[in-house]
Amino acid sequence: MVAGVVVLGAIMSILDITVVSVALETFQREFDATAAEVAWTMTGYTLALASVIPLTGWAADRFGTKRLYLLAVLLFTAGSVLCATATSLEMLVLFRVLQGLGGGMLMPLGMTILTRAAGPERVGRVMAVLGIPMLLGPIFGPILGGALIDSASWHWIFLINLPIGIGAIVYAWIVLPSDEVEPSETFDWLGMVLLSPGLAAFLYGVSSIPEHGTVTAAEVWLPAVLGVALIVAFVPWALAKRNIHPLVELRLFKNRNMTVAIIAMMLFAIAFFGASLLFPLYFIQVRGEDALGAGLLLAPQGVGAMITMPIAGILADRIGPGKIVLAGITVITVGMAMFTQIGADTSYTYMLSALFVMGLGMGGTMMPIMTAALATLTAHNVARGSTLLNITQQVAASIGTALFSVILTNQIKGSDTAGAYLASRSAQGDQSALAAIAEQLGLPLDQFTALAASGQVALADSFATVFIVATILVCCCLIPAAFLPRTKVAPVDPAAMMGH
Repeated sequence: MVAGVVVLGAIMSILDITVVSVALETFQREFDATAAEVAWTMTGYTLALASVIPLTGWAADRFGTKRLYLLAVLLFTAGSVLCATATSLEMLVLFRVLQGLGGGMLMPLGMTILTRAAGPERVGRVMAVLGIPMLLGPIFGPILGGALIDSASWHWIFLINLPIGIGAIVYAWIVLPSDEVEPSETFDWLGMVLLSPGLAAFLYGVSSIPEHGTVTAAEVWLPAVLGVALIVAFVPWALAKRNIHPLVELRLFKNRNMTVAIIAMMLFAIAFFGASLLFPLYFIQVRGEDALGAGLLLAPQGVGAMITMPIAGILADRIGPGKIVLAGITVITVGMAMFTQIGADTSYTYMLSALFVMGLGMGGTMMPIMTAALATLTAHNVARGSTLLNITQQVAASIGTALFSVILTNQIKGSDTAGAYLASRSAQGDQSALAAIAEQLGLPLDQFTALAASGQVALADSFATVFIVATILVCCCLIPAAFLPRTKVAPVDPAAMMGH
């Protein structure tokens, strides 16, 4: 019953990120804006999400998880409805920030609620439940977004959250147990001033990398360096003896399982979320699929994850997450390695099989890693541990997306034929537009056309090269995974872990 509440909230938050990504071109047309301007509809949401995550652990302890969860769903739902009413890009970005403030709290709160309700004996099973929206959101978001935009209008990618949000609020009000709030902990104001803006500035710098194509641009390195400086300044303050209740509890790193799990989570999130960008792009740019078609082609990945995730959750509780994660990463590596062999005319059967294999591996990887981290925490520390995991995941996902965007862009830039092919695709068969592009490149039209004709193969080769990097990164996850517990995880003494 409790898991149903949490999954509803997680579905709204995670689907919204990927659903909106499909609508970016629509926003450009509707608001007569550039690609860089409409990208703020994604960036604003992500920055708000990152800024509010560190506050969630303290707020959950101070106000209670039920009250805070209801507030988070209300904020997200209200933000969604306001987004649908936006008449300018500036209004849309502002309302997306409001959405992000609610969405940022939903996932760490969901983990906290589920882990406390299940107890350490069943963390693996409840993490498997929460993993469904986490893994399937990036896959089915583009399908839903494409379908809503094609059949109705862009407003419905936001309005669809209204009935889900109302249902989640009513459901949570009835099902979640009443809060029993302990005496208030002091709020770490200095920690908030350092960490929340630090995370936002760092993620803004990192998310600007794909647009500029280099880390040397001032718009990239300046906010990133400022963000890192603020985060680094937060560390000694968080560990100071006089700071009894830091905003994010870094002393949890004294727990070996937590530390190893966070390292494994960071590596996996970089590889998984970075590679997730490549699959739909390949289908759209190389094979000419639309957003909806690309989303449907990713479905085997979701099917594979749904098969193994419940099994992995039960096994993680019984035999420990270490063996499960090692097996999962090995299977993902096999599936990813299959994509290093793709070309311009690789059979769909081969690629869908590779995606299914990867899905099988993913179902046994991400959530057992989280199980390893949270199963050893006491009830009081679960909220802080969930916050730490979500910060790690958000930062790693942004790094992975930026990393793979830059590698792919540089691969395409290094190939004249691949660039010509993409340019000709953008002209959509318009001869005058093709002639204009050829003139810009300083090429005769027939020479440009010949270049573009051979460019599809070169573009596919560019993707295959980037998949080699993805395979290596996934394989590297085996190193921290080897140190995860391979026996049933037992809670540790809180005093020993916290150093008190």
